[in-house]
Parts: sequence; structure tokens; C-alpha cells
Amino acid sequence: MHPAITQPATVPTASSRRDRLTHDPTVLFAYGTLQFDAVLVALIGRIPQRIPARAPGWRAAALKGRDYPGLVAAAGMTAPGLLLTDLSLREWAILDAFEDDRYDLRDVELASGERALAYIWPDSDVREDNWDAEQFKARHLRKYAARCAHIAPELAAEADH
Repeated sequence: MHPAITQPATVPTASSRRDRLTHDPTVLFAYGTLQFDAVLVALIGRIPQRIPARAPGWRAAALKGRDYPGLVAAAGMTAPGLLLTDLSLREWAILDAFEDDRYDLRDVELASGERALAYIWPDSDVREDNWDAEQFKARHLRKYAARCAHIAPELAAEADH
């Protein structure tokens, strides 16, 4: 059983980092909150094409004091998620600003043998348990998506500059 998260849902603030998307991004491996329709619609205004995927050697770790997870290396484990396959460059820029500077954008190998970009957590504040998507959905999704919608204009403005 996972310990209850007692802090209010947190949403990363906009990032000022612009160097992560200097190459043409392809597909995004989403393992956390970006798997949820409500979050995607709040941030980019639509639900992109998605394909179920798994990333062996990684796990979606619960993070101390946060309602969202971090993808961390974990031998013998596999992180479930979705590939977002048809993001525009503008949508990439919005999601990159949303994911903020705490995450590293890196290439990961999937169980299918394909590769995708994923936001990797730097291993600080990582709990031993995995993030529970169903618990997040039941307890935090509605408020989290509303907060995403609130910051979306700022993220879009940053993406447009």
C-alpha cells in the first residue's frame, strides 16, 4: 500500500531552458501525468496519437512531496507508458516548458526495440515505491489538470518565443 500524499497537487512551473529541443524531436515516452487525456488537453488542447509502450530498465518512481513521478533507472524493472507520436514542434515546446529544468530529456530504448525521448528524473527525492497512476487519477487528476490549464497560457507564450 502506498502512503497517502498529503501535500496539494503540484505542477511544475515554466522552464527557461531552450536547448533540449535543438534537434528534431520524434516520439515522446509518457510514463506519468502526460498519459492522462485531461492533462494533455489542458496543456496542448488535444489528445495526440498514442501507442502503449514499455521501457525496460526504468521505473516511474514516486517522488517525495510530489504527485507526479520521475523516470529513474531500475535494473530488472519496466516502466509502462504511452508513446505520443504526432506532437508538433510547438506542442513539444509547450511540454518541454511544462516538464521544467529538473528533468533531463534523453533517448530511451523501449521493449519493442524502438527508441523514444523521455523526461528522466535526476534521482533526488525518489521514493522506493513506484508511482501509482490509478491512485493519482482517483485523488489528484482533476485538480492537477485544472492547474495545468491555468499555467498553459504561460507555457504557450514561452513556446511561441
